[in-house]
Amino acid sequence: MRKLENSELERKSIETFKKSTKTPLILVLDDIRSLHNIGSVFRTADAFLIEKIYLCGITATPPNKEIHKTALGATDTVAWEHYDSVLEVIEKLNIENVITLAIEQVEHAVFLQNFKVEKDKKYALVFGNEVHGVSQEAVALCTGCIEIPQLGTKHSLNISVSAGIVVWDLFKQFQY
Repeated sequence: MRKLENSELERKSIETFKKSTKTPLILVLDDIRSLHNIGSVFRTADAFLIEKIYLCGITATPPNKEIHKTALGATDTVAWEHYDSVLEVIEKLNIENVITLAIEQVEHAVFLQNFKVEKDKKYALVFGNEVHGVSQEAVALCTGCIEIPQLGTKHSLNISVSAGIVVWDLFKQFQY
């Protein structure tokens, strides 16, 4: 095996990325404190051609040097908007018939491995604050909830790790 050079990876230009058919996933980040987590989610969204990111509440927005450190330019490719209220975004998406899913540990959540996408639907994944998670008010507005099963002592994952896990799983279902 030989490691591929960057020139062999057939990376899209910014213009080509913006014109590409997107994976029907929207990411909603609510009150994310870490600029590195925000940048990492942008980079994941770029990797899987995510349609859009909504940055809500105290979640910082580009341009920002600390976000750029982990986003590595993904803030130039992935569409994003900022809203003061995550509740407003969820209500807006529900009206647009987007299936809104909190990624949280709640009663009656569907474990990620049991969740099946409907390929003709669009989904929004709501990720909450690093300490408090997705608020109860936001959970109540969502169509449903997905939980990432965890067997260790912490039962919590970094928000950027959670986003990567869930996006990858749903992306696989849409693409393969």
